[in-house]
Amino acid sequence: MIDISKVTEYLYVGSKVGEEHADELKVLNFDLIISMIGQIAPDAIYTLPPFKTLWIKTYDTFFTPIPIRKLMAGVEAARPIIQKKGKVLVFCLQGKRRSIAMASAILISMGYTGEEAASLLTTARKVADPKRWYIRMQIRAFEKYWKKRAEP
Repeated sequence: MIDISKVTEYLYVGSKVGEEHADELKVLNFDLIISMIGQIAPDAIYTLPPFKTLWIKTYDTFFTPIPIRKLMAGVEAARPIIQKKGKVLVFCLQGKRRSIAMASAILISMGYTGEEAASLLTTARKVADPKRWYIRMQIRAFEKYWKKRAEP
């Protein structure tokens, strides 16, 4: 069974999806699937229609924090889809940190604060860990970057 959690009408997060989940994902009709797994490419089926998958190779250790540019790549791919009332799934290996960092960045880009995003994510997905210090650090850095970018 697939391990995903609905955060909003347009955003879902989860743990690694494999070929065995393709039929379930087709039914859920995601407009974009973002993989945040650095070491494993998404299964080949997710490179074929009806799937649109963005693979953002990331790791989540305090030695290798997720770069802001990688969070921006996901936001830039997700925002146009969300603005057209589409749905986005973000996943990582366990659905705890990398996917949560990306989901936080997406939510921040949609007008949430970092704290509001963390609260929403931990309510929707019990295993979510946006408060791990090096994940929280990157979410805060992204929030600061996003605010500064929006200033005239």
